[in-house]
Amino acid sequence: MINLVAVDNKNHLKVQIDTSKLALHGAKLNMIPVVLSEFSSLAAQYPIALTKNGDTGEFVFVALLGFEVEENLFWENDEWQGLYLPLQIRRQPFFIGNPDANNQMAEKDDHIVCIDTQSPAITTENGMALFDERGLDTDFFQQTKACLAHILTGERENKIFIESLQKMDLLQSMSLEITFANQESKRLNGLYTVNQDKLVKLNDEHILQLHKLDLLAAIHTMITSLGHVQTLIDLKNKRLGF
Repeated sequence: MINLVAVDNKNHLKVQIDTSKLALHGAKLNMIPVVLSEFSSLAAQYPIALTKNGDTGEFVFVALLGFEVEENLFWENDEWQGLYLPLQIRRQPFFIGNPDANNQMAEKDDHIVCIDTQSPAITTENGMALFDERGLDTDFFQQTKACLAHILTGERENKIFIESLQKMDLLQSMSLEITFANQESKRLNGLYTVNQDKLVKLNDEHILQLHKLDLLAAIHTMITSLGHVQTLIDLKNKRLGF
């Protein structure tokens, strides 16, 4: 259970982060939210698709990591085996948020950094400190804040991207029917991708709009990344002993 509290240099002066345990936060994720700016890195190994937020119904970009609930096929021997570690894992155990909706920070609509006090990465020795002896941010904590800012900016870029895809009617549902080496079949529903037939039929105005927004490359990266579904299948078969 996540428990978020605002980070400050009084209550967390001695808190350190064991970076070797950050990837534990993704050990049981079969998909993870991603942002547009990391598509190129992700596409080298992970399929990128869209799904709908279960609470809001809004589309979100995700990298697929497995076929079952709590199955991360890139987690092996207690380590993340992927070539690229997604931002949502790298920023752990920190979040942008506000644990107290009534405080002055909330009234000013400022973003504050929160820490998950239940994270296995928190330690008080042999880790990366958040603050120095004077209570100033360490380089590590500054880098963490930069990562959070990157995600925040990325979420805004994602929204523009998704709105563009919806306005141009480019999204289509994607159902994957997979048979593994042991003859077990799995059907993946609830995923979406870009409709390539509609993409090639876009008029010049829409093509120019996507070009100005620098989204054409992202669309093709996303489409190409789906070839890595086979990568997931190979990893699954290996896990099954084939």
